[in-house]
Order: sequence, then C-alpha cells, then structure tokens
Amino acid sequence: MVMTPNQFKKGKKIEIDGEPYSVVEYLHVKMGRGGANVRTKLKSLLSGNVIERTFKSDEKIKEPDFEEKNMQYLYNDGENYYFMDNENFEQISISADDLGELADFMPENLNVEVQLFNQKPVGVELPNFVELEVVETEPGLKGDTVTGGSKPAKLSTGGSINVPLFISEGDFVKIDTRDGSYIERTKTSK
Repeated sequence: MVMTPNQFKKGKKIEIDGEPYSVVEYLHVKMGRGGANVRTKLKSLLSGNVIERTFKSDEKIKEPDFEEKNMQYLYNDGENYYFMDNENFEQISISADDLGELADFMPENLNVEVQLFNQKPVGVELPNFVELEVVETEPGLKGDTVTGGSKPAKLSTGGSINVPLFISEGDFVKIDTRDGSYIERTKTSK
C-alpha cells in the first residue's frame, strides 16, 4: 500500500529505501507560496537509529510488508531467545542483543506479539504487565511499610528491579514492562 505524509500519525510504520521505520514525531510546515512539507523523526525498526527526514506533502510513501504474530516465548540458550508461532507451531529465534532489556521481563511460556518485516523478526511487544517471582533480595524487616524505601530484587527471569522493603524472596510481584517498575505484590511465599 502507498500513503502520503499527510496520513502520518505517531507510531505509523513506513518503508524508506527498503527499511521499515516508525514515525516518532511529525510536523506539517507550510512554505509561503510553495507547497507544504512534513518534517519527521523516524526510528528504524531494524537498527533502532532515529533519523530526521522531510517529505513533500504529495510524496508517495510505501507501507512496509509488516505483520505482527502472536507467539509464545519458549526458552533461551544464553545467546538467542526462541519463540513458537501459536497458529502453525513454527519456531523462530531472536538474539539477546536485539531483545535488550525486554528479556528481563519474559518468563517462559509468555505470549507476546512478534513484529516481522519481510518475514524476519524485528521486534517483540510484551503484555503491559507480567507477574514474576523474586528470587534474591535482602530480607524484609518487621514494621517495613509500603511507604518506606526500596531495595533491589533479582527476578526469576534474571532481571532486577527496585521493590518496597516488605518484599521477600519467593514473593510474586506485578511489573509494568513498559518502564520496568514495580506495581504490587500478587502472592507471598509460603
């Protein structure tokens, strides 16, 4: 499909020189007697680099061959993370470098949206919230309250977050995957 820059929205996916980009910012600019232009900031979905580009308002821009598939995270071998397509059971892998900090919040068997460009994985979108077990933290003390301070805690996935002082090893906590923040304790250890 083809679109014009007048149809840009934040998050819209476009293809430039065979590479997929996401629109981060856009601004319509009217030039005196001349035609209007659209100034944009675009983030590459392959490299993560942000570029600035100006388009003429009537320029034709291709939408990428981009799809999202619901997949289940299976396991990792230290270098790659393996996902299974929930429809046809095919497996794909994504490198730990490409996942970055998202891997800290991915327990095995989690359903995620894998973004594909020309049938190649370019990103993963996690659910907004996940529940993970705290496997290592300093012991909580009697009298510690929700409004107290915070302490670091290691999660069952290997990631670390700051939690309130009353959280103990074995507790399950709800985490916002968008910013890696603690939301609440969901279950306590037995």
